[in-house]
Amino acid sequence: MSTFADVLHHRTLVADGAIGTMLHAAGNSLDRALPELNLSQPELVSAVHERYVGAGVDLILTNTFGASRLRLGEHGFTEKVTEINRAGVRLARQAATAAGRTMFVGGSVAPAVSASQRPRLPAAERVGAVREQVAALAGAGVDLLVLETFGYLDELVEAVGVAAEVCDLPILAQATFTPDGRTPGGQTPGDVVSALGGLPVAVIGANCTVGPQRMLDIVEQLRRATSLPISAQPNAGLPRRARDRQFEYSVDHDYFARYARRCADAGASIVGGCCGTTPGHLKAVVAAVARRPVRPAQQEAARPPTTERFGRRLAAHKFVVAAEVAPPLGDPVDEVAEIATALRTHGADLVLVPAVRGQPSRHSSASFALRLQQQARVEAIPTITTWDKTIMSLQADLLGAHAFGTRTVVCETGNPLLRGDYPNADGVWEVDSVGLIELLTGLNTGRDCNGLPLAMTTAFLIGARCNPGAENLPAEIARTRSKIAAGAQFLITRPVYEPAGARRMLDELGPHRVPTLLTVSALRGFAEAEYLSYEVPDVTIPRETLAALEAAGAGARETGIRLAMELLREARSLADGVVVVVRDSEEATRLLTAAGR
Repeated sequence: MSTFADVLHHRTLVADGAIGTMLHAAGNSLDRALPELNLSQPELVSAVHERYVGAGVDLILTNTFGASRLRLGEHGFTEKVTEINRAGVRLARQAATAAGRTMFVGGSVAPAVSASQRPRLPAAERVGAVREQVAALAGAGVDLLVLETFGYLDELVEAVGVAAEVCDLPILAQATFTPDGRTPGGQTPGDVVSALGGLPVAVIGANCTVGPQRMLDIVEQLRRATSLPISAQPNAGLPRRARDRQFEYSVDHDYFARYARRCADAGASIVGGCCGTTPGHLKAVVAAVARRPVRPAQQEAARPPTTERFGRRLAAHKFVVAAEVAPPLGDPVDEVAEIATALRTHGADLVLVPAVRGQPSRHSSASFALRLQQQARVEAIPTITTWDKTIMSLQADLLGAHAFGTRTVVCETGNPLLRGDYPNADGVWEVDSVGLIELLTGLNTGRDCNGLPLAMTTAFLIGARCNPGAENLPAEIARTRSKIAAGAQFLITRPVYEPAGARRMLDELGPHRVPTLLTVSALRGFAEAEYLSYEVPDVTIPRETLAALEAAGAGARETGIRLAMELLREARSLADGVVVVVRDSEEATRLLTAAGR
């Protein structure tokens, strides 16, 4: 049987239309909890699904919009959340199975709270309600999760995060936009894409509120902002109140289908309907986009963009292999871009750009990472340091980097350039790495460094450095905990030369642990190892390693590579990934190959 991802990448899919409209037309008040009909009137819900199946759609959604604890609680059904959601999946699955063709069932998840509840309930309660509903839908066997009609980005980001934690189903994340092209929270389609960047989302889309023509504008803006598949489910125009508290929609089937085709031509991979649409509308849409293949541009878009693969691999608990490439001192960026491209062929999932140290470079880590992404099409993660920068300048740099497409950063306190008789006395730090992490966490929630609301919400994946080789390891572990508490979502170690310190650190982090990548750098000889061991603070090199390098003599470089390869193999059972420090192509090829195995 074809999976949702397989079909999505080969032809345009048609989703169903409104369920609430159909149940409302059957005499049910929109003031009641329509998901409860899964229990009290299952035959009516089944009839709606069957009519959409008969119209030829590929995807039907469960009658679970608003079936969270907080929303159902307004109608007295708090204790029936799991039962109602499971029944919704069962009814949709029965209709899909009876079709005798490839069909998919999407678990419908609305914002956990209504607009009137939102100011009164904290985020923790929203998250808990979404988690309960998603667990019920996933456990009952939906093919994907459809997060729909989200007007506020913080709630949509929360819901995506919860869904990814609970299960590994594809996630279709849909915001809703008003006629002025912004969400009720004031964000543009580009802002929505930015907020979801790096999160494990399979499809980004829009539904509800606007009709077909405005939806086409939104699809075009989404297409310009993302290479992910896009979904579009507009309303059938604006409603008007009829007699007996009924609502009617004026958009006819042909007009609706014509714009569905235009949305598909503009880059939508999924087209369907929302409020006011009926099986008649969707039958016309099916005819309009019948067997429409995905355009070549969309086929490319189906692959995760370079700025999102790292976050996806972490979310999927896949072992990550990265290469660390320092910015050049001169300006041979094209040459380094070729190296970065070659690294991918040897198994590197991404390139980590360390902070610039020593002699000044023409490139900051952020600008160099951006050029690698643009020219070499590799995901590049910059290291951001805080020395000699105010928090306002850091914030400006980060917002600028985000606007140009940077979505993942590694935070360091950093060290200034060494000058004069007392070289370490010149650095100025308004915040350290923990403060930088806190700043990024605030930006991700739409708040600046002063706690004031921003015009947009960022979507940074936040990393931090840790040092398993620190002389005072308990103090380093405590500081690492503070970085995680501040919002660090993954860790990258300093270069390690033995596994014991890393194993102890990860064990002691315990429930606080986040995904951790072990950095491995091959020692090139006894002199380098001795220098690091005796002259560089907080570097631990085993005596056995020093002895082996000294005894190797002229073969010390080969010994260093062999020891690094052994450590890389051990990292498979110890960490969530590795970072290989790249100093030449031959060494990189051998180490990356060992890491990939």
